Amino acid sequence: MRCLAMLLCVAATSLGAQQPEPPPDSTRAVTESMPTPPPPPTLEQKRFLAGLRTATRGIAQLKDGMSRVARAGTRDSATQRRAGRFLAGLCGSSRGFLKRGRPQMTPTVYEDSVQLKARRLVTQVDSMIKYTTTCEDSAAATPTSAAVGLGKRMKSYDAALRDFRVAIGLPVKDDTTKATKRP
Repeated sequence: MRCLAMLLCVAATSLGAQQPEPPPDSTRAVTESMPTPPPPPTLEQKRFLAGLRTATRGIAQLKDGMSRVARAGTRDSATQRRAGRFLAGLCGSSRGFLKRGRPQMTPTVYEDSVQLKARRLVTQVDSMIKYTTTCEDSAAATPTSAAVGLGKRMKSYDAALRDFRVAIGLPVKDDTTKATKRP
């Protein structure tokens, strides 16, 4: 008798498990908890982002030059001089990209707090443009000090870029060009 009762219980639960239950009103709860996507950018905002993309190419060149100087270290003076000359050349090259992208970056195309973040980013780009002439002149002679000065400005730029990307709703990525230690 007990076996029959147990068999009926197992059969009832397995049959009940096969019947799909209508989901509770979970779709509404999920959509309410998700943030609304930012509105699509206007034409002027797209122009700002295109200018930022151009300027970012110059920033990538500067980061490459800094990493070459860091890898050269202080072991070999010939390698260090070569890295310094390369950094000087990259400073001049990157200035072209920065200057070409900067006129498109008008912070007034954004409103409120995003405009403040855009203005801070533009200020950092202007600072990088100004420093590239100093970097180009001094990197061949003193590559380490030029890379240190560039690194300070780069940290400020990266922070401003990260804040701007968060403000406009773009994903924020870690800096992939950080120098990794080689074994």
